[in-house]
Amino acid sequence: MADEDSTGGYGAAAGRSGGRRRRPRSARRRALTALVWTTAGMVLLGGLGLGFVYFKLNGNISGIDINAALGTDRPEDTGNGSMDILVMGSDSRSGDNARFGGDDNGTARADTAMIVHVNKDRDKASIVSIPRDTMVQRPSCDKGEGKTAPAARQAMFNESYQVGGPACAVKTVESMTDIRMDHYIEVDFSGFKNLIDTLGGVDVTVRKPIKDKDSHLDLSAGTHSLNGEQSLGLVRTRHAVGDGSDLGRIQLQQAFIRALMDQVNSIGLFGNPKKLFDLADTATSSLTTDSELDSVGDLTGLAKTLKGIKSDDIRMVTMPVEYDPANPNRVLPMERKSRQVWTAVKHDRPIPKSATKNTAGDESDIDGVVR
Repeated sequence: MADEDSTGGYGAAAGRSGGRRRRPRSARRRALTALVWTTAGMVLLGGLGLGFVYFKLNGNISGIDINAALGTDRPEDTGNGSMDILVMGSDSRSGDNARFGGDDNGTARADTAMIVHVNKDRDKASIVSIPRDTMVQRPSCDKGEGKTAPAARQAMFNESYQVGGPACAVKTVESMTDIRMDHYIEVDFSGFKNLIDTLGGVDVTVRKPIKDKDSHLDLSAGTHSLNGEQSLGLVRTRHAVGDGSDLGRIQLQQAFIRALMDQVNSIGLFGNPKKLFDLADTATSSLTTDSELDSVGDLTGLAKTLKGIKSDDIRMVTMPVEYDPANPNRVLPMERKSRQVWTAVKHDRPIPKSATKNTAGDESDIDGVVR
């Protein structure tokens, strides 16, 4: 991973490539497409040219009109040509997701949240993970059916999704960062599992045994080819690594994303139309996006925009936080350092190293567990 990256939000047209430098094609440059899990199979769909394929895949995708839901109560678009996408993993316990463990209250929460920031030249990106246990000021949110969830001065970040769904999650992130999210992409647990199985698994090297009864993961030290359920267990593990907090889980997720990139590159996915279609069918079946990405054409445009980014041009960080002295199971934003991160992202500049140094998310030993 590069230590310093340019960062950014999104202009109006995902498929526009003006100003981007042409480079020789390579498998590594498709890395960010794999990173945003659910767009991994979209890059070559436009070349299939089959109407029934578009019809089928379009029917798979669920779209939410975030703009209509939030109206004008949002930050202004910076207009600098960068792109910001809120990518979330849904913690819904309904249907196929019910057997994956964890919370048992039957409600949906944001189990994973990442801001994917792509710079205006579309050649660098930054990923900022937001710990689900972060205590934040939650804005008031529309719950539907004429009901409103009142604002809260102290609420866990992942409760925003619970009380008001995707629109409330976006509103909370925008309130925290003062950055307008250009897009929203969500994948649920069962969809993530199926996506990995469609890929044929992901190879991960574990340096120390991991056994977590809550995530149902039991791995010995060594290299493993993880199937979908094992991969899901890895990205949900928290009690068996580090200090048992969500911060260790975030670093496991980031390590898995790097392994996923390598796997996509190694299997020649983008030269295999059948595999590509199978992946696209699986991915779109588990997707919820904003209404500007809820078609195959829109997702293909986004994927083509992202495919020029190499994995070495992606920097992954965790939002600067510290442990809550009143509750060791919660974390608090470090206001000055967090502002450094959000200011850099908003103005399409590299995130300074000083912003994440000596923060709780910077102190984990996960790199000694998984690579």
